[in-house]
Amino acid sequence: MKKFRARRLPVYILTGLFAFVWTLISLLPFYLMIMSSFKSQPDYGRNGFFSFPREFMFSNYVRVVKDGIFTYFRNSLVVTVVALVALLFLSLCAAYPLSRFRFRLNRPLNSFFVASMAIPMHVTLIPIYLLTRALGMYDKLQGLIVPYVAFNIPITVYILVNFMKTIPLELEDAAEIDGCGKIGVFANVIVPLTGSGLVTVAIYDAISMWNEFSFALVLMQSRTMRTLPLAVWNYKGQYSSSVPLVLCVLFMSVLPMIIAYAVGQDKLVKGMIAGAIKG
Repeated sequence: MKKFRARRLPVYILTGLFAFVWTLISLLPFYLMIMSSFKSQPDYGRNGFFSFPREFMFSNYVRVVKDGIFTYFRNSLVVTVVALVALLFLSLCAAYPLSRFRFRLNRPLNSFFVASMAIPMHVTLIPIYLLTRALGMYDKLQGLIVPYVAFNIPITVYILVNFMKTIPLELEDAAEIDGCGKIGVFANVIVPLTGSGLVTVAIYDAISMWNEFSFALVLMQSRTMRTLPLAVWNYKGQYSSSVPLVLCVLFMSVLPMIIAYAVGQDKLVKGMIAGAIKG
């Protein structure tokens, strides 16, 4: 056993060293972004991106806040939360019969959801723009919510179907013996046992909707309706001569998703693997 451990020691050392270097490479952009956001424009222009701030300019963040960054934050939060709730509800309702019931259209519908994941969302920008204007939802938050839900349903249903297939049928039979109908089994057995899958798709879809830019750019016109990705684009134009202010907006935009991913990254990775393999 000792000889085996001695032989494996160089492998462990190299693996740890590689992980350490990879962590540094991954964190370096965030470090540089945060440090540069505290610089003044003359300091940034004179010393460059990689230098340490000579003086921490907290006034950069004060200026960005006064310019209404929280309006963009509120819009992104409303769109993401409402779209995510609707998406999870519709996906659960679709995944349950596809995973547990046998009917003639089961396989075609499953194939339809899988094939839908291959459709690039950007090719639908013009039709969705015209449809949104026709329905009177242009430049309104609901005009973003509906496309976000529609384009995230295929991957969400696919993951939830694979999770539900791992739930033993005996649990449903026991619940039905106790007097539960199909709705009761779905609400009291299936949904609670699909918790890890729900966390997985919730994090994945929330990050996707929070960072989405193309639909927000096409469907939102007024400043008060723009989301955070548009705020980054807008501030880049407004402060094209002040890179630190742009980096302030970038940092405040990515911070919520960094926190969310840091909290749920283990469940996200385990859930994606379990959903892909066990199904």
